[in-house]
Amino acid sequence: MKVAIVGASGAVGQEFLRVLDERNFPIDELLLFGSSRSAGRAYPFRGKQVVVKELKHNDDFKGVDIAFTSAGAGTSKEFAETITRYGAIMIDNSSAFRMDDDVPLVVPEVNGDDAFVRPRGIIANPNCTTIQMVVALNAIEALSHIKRVHVATYQAASGAGASAMAELKKQFEQLVAGEQPTVEKFFFQLAYNLIPQVDVFTDNLYTKEEMKMYNETRKIMHSDIAVSATCVRVPVMRAHSEAIWVETERPVSVAEAREAFAHAPGVVLEDDPENRVYPMPLFKAGCDPVYVGRIRSDISNPNGLTFWTVSDQIKKGAALNAVQIAEYLLAHKQ
Repeated sequence: MKVAIVGASGAVGQEFLRVLDERNFPIDELLLFGSSRSAGRAYPFRGKQVVVKELKHNDDFKGVDIAFTSAGAGTSKEFAETITRYGAIMIDNSSAFRMDDDVPLVVPEVNGDDAFVRPRGIIANPNCTTIQMVVALNAIEALSHIKRVHVATYQAASGAGASAMAELKKQFEQLVAGEQPTVEKFFFQLAYNLIPQVDVFTDNLYTKEEMKMYNETRKIMHSDIAVSATCVRVPVMRAHSEAIWVETERPVSVAEAREAFAHAPGVVLEDDPENRVYPMPLFKAGCDPVYVGRIRSDISNPNGLTFWTVSDQIKKGAALNAVQIAEYLLAHKQ
């Protein structure tokens, strides 16, 4: 098994290295690729130092079985043909191909079999907020069809990359020291603040991030589900949280929902309000699952249910989901 990582020096690229090692993914040879700035850096993997090569239009991907790419949509579009030319499966973490009809958009717990229909040799990894939500929604969908969803997200700095995480830390340090905070990665100061805008606004006044949740959820779940999202950046380092309201075709009781979440793949139930047990991002950074709690009936809707989810954005929201796609392909070879 020959595996490549494109964008190896970024936050997600580094997480790929950790996740592949943690999960003992079968690798005989590992190749790392990056920009000219990253080329020459070496990263440890299973007792060896692997040197980053500059990504170029050449034959470097000959013999590669799986290429995990997380270097931005522009790079993915430019190099897709180079990466897949000799048969490599490209599992892409960018937004480049997610809504293309001939590229499957996959969350293994929900639609793993879609990964086997990939005419261009590309599988798209969904947006982090969508991944987290559909893993939870899938448990309820099995009980009763979900007609609509309202969701408010509380998104960590990690969603904007390693430099954004560093900027948040730096802002806190600067403010404590009485200095003006550095503001480069976000629209405004994030420390001690909330920013109700993730990505740019579209013509309907929803942001691109919010529209991703609408469009990607429908594609992944093969559903007419309607999603209305408000995405908010919060001063948390790397785990996203979401408050989710669903309307189902029939009423789903809290007991039914708890049972469904308790047995859903990829979900961990943390729901004991009397003892203040519910998921919080502080304690879920670095963890694999989607955690669900605060489950209750929606008092404004007889067919409504509401709950709270937390999941690590860099792990399940990016690198882990991509590796799980590869694991699914190996486990269910067709």
